[in-house]
Amino acid sequence: MAKEIIDGQTMTRALTRITYEIIERNKGIEDLVLVGIKTRGVFVAHRIESRLKQLENISIPVGELDITPYRDDVSADEKEKDVHEFKAEPLDFDVTNKHVILTDDVLYTGRTIRAAMDALMKSGRPKKISLAVLVDRGHRELPIRADFVGKNIPTSQREKIKVSMKEIDGEDKVEIE
Repeated sequence: MAKEIIDGQTMTRALTRITYEIIERNKGIEDLVLVGIKTRGVFVAHRIESRLKQLENISIPVGELDITPYRDDVSADEKEKDVHEFKAEPLDFDVTNKHVILTDDVLYTGRTIRAAMDALMKSGRPKKISLAVLVDRGHRELPIRADFVGKNIPTSQREKIKVSMKEIDGEDKVEIE
């Protein structure tokens, strides 16, 4: 049974708060780029960029990162078998000496973020990497924490967080199952 814990309006407020925090902590947005982790992290990045455009009247680059080839939950046999399928697409801009803000919908064990950092380093050497997530649910397996969090939602490991976004799901909401 799913229980809605964030509705569309609350999601918008959380992303707006993250945007303000990004502006404040960076004293502006020069050398800033957003990189969304596919799939929903990309939509989070685009929404933050849109809000930055409204607030600061400046457009910043937004990239999409496919971390599939960098995941550690794929066995060596599968990686070898699918080596031709796992071709990481490069970002369409250089991240060298940029402040990269990685975005994702849910932060859980930290393994997705570790894979994203590996993928990001293939595109250059950022000056700094920060992390913005819509939901932090705890249960880290790696020493990774978010710099910008929309909402902390403590969960048990048996529970699941389901993020729905208008762009692909038709509505904005976060549910706990």
